[in-house]
Amino acid sequence: MKGPGAGGAARFRSARRVPAALTALAVLGVAALFLYDLAAVRAHRPGMAWRRELTHQLERHTPADLPVQLTGGALAVVGALLLLLALTPGLRGILPMRTPDPDGGVRAGIGRKDAAQILRDRAMEVSGVRSVRVRVGRSRIGVRATSHFRELDDVRADLDAVLAVGIEELGLAHPPQPRVRVRR
Repeated sequence: MKGPGAGGAARFRSARRVPAALTALAVLGVAALFLYDLAAVRAHRPGMAWRRELTHQLERHTPADLPVQLTGGALAVVGALLLLLALTPGLRGILPMRTPDPDGGVRAGIGRKDAAQILRDRAMEVSGVRSVRVRVGRSRIGVRATSHFRELDDVRADLDAVLAVGIEELGLAHPPQPRVRVRR
């Protein structure tokens, strides 16, 4: 059973409602036009003028023609781009945070760079640390620290403790594991 505030928050996804709606409307319009024309031909009426013109163009131009190949290549690139946009999650730079009421509809998130800056400031407060570089990923936090006057094991132990508290205070839904490296 999950404790209070431990709601399993999903990753943030970019909202692609407008491009999806426009694509769906365009496909629906073209499909309706083709369906109307097909029904007209089946009812023994002449096909629409654009369809007759398209048929004549297809008789004259073969797939070996350069304009046909360029148009096909451009359409393939646009299709691949739309497929890539549909499959990629989008807002990967935002880490989801725990919410007290997961069913409340309110979601919180923090940027990876912001989380790294907060943890870097925390790590700089440790005695003996001269400089720190923090990188925050989805599952790991990489910390590289330079120490100048204390034993490396003591500095590493203090950094581990400070980072554990800092990560807990960030309130991330899926807290990443810190990986600390200390050198002179």
